[in-house]
Amino acid sequence: MDRYMEREVLDEQRLEEVTQRKTHSDTHPSLTETLKDSLRCTAPKLKRSVLSCLPVLYWLPKYSIWDYGMPDLISGISVGIMHLPQGTKTLMSHSYPQYKNKSQILSQSFLIPLIYFFFGTSRHISIGTFTVLSIMVGGVTERLAPDTDFLITNGTNNTAEVDITARDLYRVQVAAATTVLGGLIQVVLGLVKFGFVGTYLSEPMVRAYTTAAAAHAVVAQLKHIFGVSPGRSSGAFSLVYTLRDVCLLLPHTHLPTLCVSAVSMVFLISAKELNSFLSPRLPVPIPMELITIVAGTLISTYTYLNRNFTISVVGEIPNGLSYPSVPDTSIFKKVIGDAFALAMVGYAISISLGKTFALKHGYNVDSNQELVALGLSNAVGGFFQCFSVCSSMSRSLIQETTGGKTQMAGVASALIVLVTILKLGPLFQELPTAVLAVIVLVNLKGMFKQYSDIVTLWKRSKIDLVVWLVTWVSTMLLNLDLGLAASIIFALMTVIFRTQMPTYSVLGNVPGTELYVDMETHREAREIPGVTIFRSSATVYFANADLYLEALKEKSGLDISKMIIYKKRQEAKQRRREKRAERREKRQAKKEVEPPSGAQVFSVEEEQGRAERENGTYLKGGEPDSTSLGWMSELQDGDTTTLGSSSEDTLSRDLERVSLGSLGKWTWDIHSIIIDLSTANFIDTVAIKTMKNIFQDFSKIDVDVYLAGCQSCVVEQLELGDFFSESVTKRHLFASVHDAALYCLDHRGQHPTCPKHCFLNFDKKM
Repeated sequence: MDRYMEREVLDEQRLEEVTQRKTHSDTHPSLTETLKDSLRCTAPKLKRSVLSCLPVLYWLPKYSIWDYGMPDLISGISVGIMHLPQGTKTLMSHSYPQYKNKSQILSQSFLIPLIYFFFGTSRHISIGTFTVLSIMVGGVTERLAPDTDFLITNGTNNTAEVDITARDLYRVQVAAATTVLGGLIQVVLGLVKFGFVGTYLSEPMVRAYTTAAAAHAVVAQLKHIFGVSPGRSSGAFSLVYTLRDVCLLLPHTHLPTLCVSAVSMVFLISAKELNSFLSPRLPVPIPMELITIVAGTLISTYTYLNRNFTISVVGEIPNGLSYPSVPDTSIFKKVIGDAFALAMVGYAISISLGKTFALKHGYNVDSNQELVALGLSNAVGGFFQCFSVCSSMSRSLIQETTGGKTQMAGVASALIVLVTILKLGPLFQELPTAVLAVIVLVNLKGMFKQYSDIVTLWKRSKIDLVVWLVTWVSTMLLNLDLGLAASIIFALMTVIFRTQMPTYSVLGNVPGTELYVDMETHREAREIPGVTIFRSSATVYFANADLYLEALKEKSGLDISKMIIYKKRQEAKQRRREKRAERREKRQAKKEVEPPSGAQVFSVEEEQGRAERENGTYLKGGEPDSTSLGWMSELQDGDTTTLGSSSEDTLSRDLERVSLGSLGKWTWDIHSIIIDLSTANFIDTVAIKTMKNIFQDFSKIDVDVYLAGCQSCVVEQLELGDFFSESVTKRHLFASVHDAALYCLDHRGQHPTCPKHCFLNFDKKM
């Protein structure tokens, strides 16, 4: 059943009276009141604060051991075993040859997952060592503790030698101080809600970034697959250099290592396919990665692969944990820039992976809490001589693909590391590194499926496709840190570009409704006679204010500068016409009083007819050309005493027709312009000045301008920007386009051939 509601036309002033709009002070409390409110502790508020700071208290009471226990345990064991060689190999080979005690390195594989368990919000990422951060911290230690600062003189032969013990000790202090400071920066940024930067990581960019990161992981594993030793590269184009070195070393491939890799890959791929086929019939997935690790360790141990075939193995895994110590705070001022860079890169990598898994499994990741969790992991870990950490691509994929459901898998992996470094370390010393490399490669298969995004985005959005490709190329060539920065900058540039080049449209009314749609894309939309309704698809701000004004002039069809000149000419002509009429009246009165001797006296009607016949000599041909227009200009400026008033009116109308024709319009039928600002969520000072200019310019040609659909925040910004004045009041703002259109028709009238009811209803259908 149709329902109708009648209401008055509401402008902004009347709307504020009806709705009792609050003042600025009511909606924006002072800093003192905000602090008092934040300190005012209530039970619900305290509960929300605790749950937001410790997410584990939210999901742990709901944890189902029956549903999640076994998958998390299997996933945790697989990831925990991966922690052992990756933590040692990454740090020892890339940045930290000074760490002779590997227990310091492995301690972070135990501590960090436990800290993230309490404070993190992602269910699938594995926090620990990561190659990019290891290289960055290694660069800091080498810069602040170069070999030249630790030279000592050998008393035997008077040669300079490096004091390796002192150098390594200071490098440990530099790395720990950098890690603690970076963690503190992350915690502070998380507390001040800086995690909003994670919103700039769009889904196409995140998927492209993780796809490129997977390619980096593949290239990093090639040396273990083929048993070669390429040179170590870092920075831009490091992937290209590493791939080049691996290709050059292919003739020197270690065949026993390649055989182990091939057998492990065939076994693992076949087993995972079988697992996928049988998964509907199994209560829990079969831990194929764990089986592969155990089988590889047993075969290597009993066939002496390392001794007989020189196949690289994990090697010695030390026992015991390191003791905590306070870092040297005097180093903070030297590494604050590096610590900030580490904080940003680590957070960006972690939130990228976290959002990828969250989108896949349908849950949310709190970007601010992730900053806090990562910061606490780094800050606390730094006291145990741990180093900057973030989520690892390879371990996170293994945690997800092996069936991990929650961060209980992280606890299981931490316990595996703890038990291993205390008691079980020697059992995995003979595990071939090629087996671990194969596990990483096989689990990256899901990431490479994301290349299908190119086809999907080609059909859906070309701009998102460009973002995807630029992100992938920049990450591949510039490495993960620089590539991420370049990707974010490019993505923001696309946003700016789209706001600078929005869609401008003129709206028409849908007959019988209060709806207004683009007339170019809707056939049934009807133009409101005398009213132009203009809308932009983007908000108006400094970057597109000039383009906005030009688009308004183009869409309305009114060239303001030319029309102002035309209006001035019309006013001048009107003044001259009045003077000529006055002179004619005086002359006529004089003739009636005293006619000249021998002169032929004409009546008023005869004089008017004679003037019309003379005027017809140049109006007979239809529209005047440039020659006749020039003649008329001379006639207008010269002596025209012989022309009657009717002739003057005809000449004026013809001049008006020619002047408007030069502007591209033969009729000046616009009396009102409505600017739809419903798409604007803010308006800056430059846009406010542009709006002022629009009102002033169009008022000079007697065209009224009105704003419609302004949000409360926009109205407030207009007030603060001194937009309103005696000539432009809140009566020029309307709650909707429909209200503004009704007001225009009541205020300035409508086209005589189209009554109001033919396209607008005063009664609004609800």
